[in-house]
Amino acid sequence: MQAPVNHIVGLTSIIRERLLPIEGTVLARLNQKVSPNDVIAEANWAREHVLLDVARTLQISPDAADRIIKCKVDDHLAASTEVAAGRGLFPRSVTAPRDGKVVVVGGGQVLMEVGETKIELRAGIPGTIIEIIPNRGAVIQTAGSLVQGIWGNGRIDSGSLVNIAEKPDGVLTVNRLDVSLRGSILLACMVQDAETLKAAAELPVRGLILSSLSPSLIQLAREVRVPIMVTDGFGSLPMNSAAFKLLSTNAKRDVTLNAEVYDRYSGARPEVIIQLPISSNPPMPNATETFAPGLQVRMRRPPALGMIGSIVSLPSGLTMLPSGLRAPSAEVKLENGEIIIAPLVNLEVVG
Repeated sequence: MQAPVNHIVGLTSIIRERLLPIEGTVLARLNQKVSPNDVIAEANWAREHVLLDVARTLQISPDAADRIIKCKVDDHLAASTEVAAGRGLFPRSVTAPRDGKVVVVGGGQVLMEVGETKIELRAGIPGTIIEIIPNRGAVIQTAGSLVQGIWGNGRIDSGSLVNIAEKPDGVLTVNRLDVSLRGSILLACMVQDAETLKAAAELPVRGLILSSLSPSLIQLAREVRVPIMVTDGFGSLPMNSAAFKLLSTNAKRDVTLNAEVYDRYSGARPEVIIQLPISSNPPMPNATETFAPGLQVRMRRPPALGMIGSIVSLPSGLTMLPSGLRAPSAEVKLENGEIIIAPLVNLEVVG
């Protein structure tokens, strides 16, 4: 049976696509070394559209309006530029209301894009450009430690990792935050109140790596401009030992926190990348695994939610569970030495 994989790896090769949401201009070059804040592509995006109905304004037919319209598709017009002028003793005219770009001309009308803004796509991670995706972005390869989570608020940043949790079940409070943490990415484990979340964003820190988050804070976490990643779930859950050990032992290193929104279809997950010096590229982690004895797994459901263990055996057929259901299961030895029977759907491979 195929197993879901949550990557918590001390050293691996990491390859990530970085793409613009719309077509634009790629600035990066093949084999270029990039840092997280380097702009690798950009695009211009118009927030609004304005329709100029020349025929109605000048009270003429659409065909007649088309003959006197002075602009064409892709023209950039400054505000007050004359688009069309009527005839007669007191001719009326149609002008561009704002700076913008002409996107459609026809039927006696002109459609303009206005309110243009520039979108800059940053590399997000340090590494090497190994592929250019025309008009959209690039593929970046790096090597280092990788810790994936289960929830992210869709933001990305990089900075020095500071461990203020001290232990996997630590709780971050307002009085733990001070100006010395400004610009850092915090390993903070649990956050349970809105004041703490707001204080961290206002400091500002550059990111929060949490084991768990109070469900009432999810909307606020989406709104703050600080990337936030949750590794284990919602409520009051300690960080699993594999993630906490790897992150805490890399404190003071520069890390990238990509709190990407989890997408089960594309495989995208929020993650922390810790670049490490290497002499050769390590192997990439497996995208999928098959349940087998010896695999390290993490429990995805109570009563052992979040605990790490290893598969001892895989009983054949279906196993009768305490709930009365029968399901494919595994015998798992937890870190505390306890051996339990867990359905395979409640397990994910860690590695």
